[in-house]
Amino acid sequence: MDLSAYDHNPYFYDEMFDSELTPRPHCQKIYQALQEFTVSDLAMMQSRVASSFHSEGITFTVYDEAKAGGKSDERIIPIDCIPRLLTASEWGTLEAGLTQRLRALNMFLQDIYNEARIIADGVMPIDIVRNCPQYRIAMRGVKVPRNTWVSICGTDVVRTNDGFFVLEDNLRVPSGVSYMLANRRVMKTNLRYLYRSYKVKEVENYGEILRQTLCELTDKSDPCIALLTPGVFNSAFYEHIFLANEIGAELVEGRDLIVNNGHVYMRTTQGLRQVDIIYRRIDDDFIDPIVFRPDSLLGVPGLMHAYKLGNVVLANAPGNGIADDKSVYAYVPDMIRYYLHAEPLLNNVQTYLCRRPDDLTYVLDNVANLVIKRVDASGGYDMLIGKHATVAERDAYITKLRATPHNYIAQPTLALSRSPCVVDGRVEPRHVDLRPFVLHGQHTRIVPGAFCRVALQRGSLVVNSSQGGGGKDFWVVDALT
Repeated sequence: MDLSAYDHNPYFYDEMFDSELTPRPHCQKIYQALQEFTVSDLAMMQSRVASSFHSEGITFTVYDEAKAGGKSDERIIPIDCIPRLLTASEWGTLEAGLTQRLRALNMFLQDIYNEARIIADGVMPIDIVRNCPQYRIAMRGVKVPRNTWVSICGTDVVRTNDGFFVLEDNLRVPSGVSYMLANRRVMKTNLRYLYRSYKVKEVENYGEILRQTLCELTDKSDPCIALLTPGVFNSAFYEHIFLANEIGAELVEGRDLIVNNGHVYMRTTQGLRQVDIIYRRIDDDFIDPIVFRPDSLLGVPGLMHAYKLGNVVLANAPGNGIADDKSVYAYVPDMIRYYLHAEPLLNNVQTYLCRRPDDLTYVLDNVANLVIKRVDASGGYDMLIGKHATVAERDAYITKLRATPHNYIAQPTLALSRSPCVVDGRVEPRHVDLRPFVLHGQHTRIVPGAFCRVALQRGSLVVNSSQGGGGKDFWVVDALT
């Protein structure tokens, strides 16, 4: 395939090519392979990948509120067949920075639900914590196993010409790891020779490491683990099935569990079986109708009582949402300095808190150059990308912003890095990010891989699958292979 017409723009960091359109040293082999592929070869490969995902039921659900009854569509995540490569040295930088970041976030959560020293010492204002909708009074003073509030973290990382930046932390019920593993399995098969020649770092042991991490949160030698799912209609239900199988956990819904005498039991055909660890994929609001939302049919009455007694482990711990609130995100570098007495190894994106009068004035004066987000939104929803919005869209968003400025943050429009993708028989650049998965029990572990998300629409900066994004395999390789 001829790559001479590749739309290279030095304004964006390209994951395969340098500013002179020369392949980066660690991308030489894949560049040569692409030149040898025909359009037909790539089309067949893409077709095999899609067929594999269809046959295995690797899907997610998109809900459309505009449709009658809020109907949903079942889709596969489009997978691009050209992997994104990172050197082992670059990965080492990310690994060290993500480990540092999760350590500080765990310390922050332990602190604010107990002594709240970071507030008393004036590092963070009290209202930004106590007024956050994700702050859970029910978790005040709760003893969390090994002070590990976050066992599974999915941190979104982007790259520009200025380096790597953390875009956000996902600390409640992070999703996407099944796609990392599924992408690897299918691309390892389709690019077998190239994969072997690169000696790509493996990720297939993620399930084993996740199980080990969860087991470290209890003193039992052979604990019973259950993965708590909202059920078949949840957008990530495929992942719940996948992960339960990977870690040898029972896949359960709230109706399958019962609390008796301060312990949690699972209904089985042989009777009740005690559950020691619950890997929950249900939001805080729904896990226990006695403590949180009384109308929840997804949770388990009395679960929080058993948890507070120390008779069951919940991973992740309830109340973590305060730490991935987009306003609190702005303070993570301060957390690192405060708790760890060190400088951040990975930078945040510059963030304007619209709750601050000066920041709000700046945002209102520069809407066209900023990305504005609700602090409690996710999935790419309720977000304004100023440079891509119409005047009417900006005006409507500004009206909401002025009404409740504390609900919004703003960031510069980043020049996200781009990576080659197969689009309509051609190789074209598309914007990408990374979601590595960081695990913490007694120790922090990160498999050398990530869910690499792709903004498939030309010029789009939105990589979320719910907004039309896709994925690709991500390889960590030696620098000179």
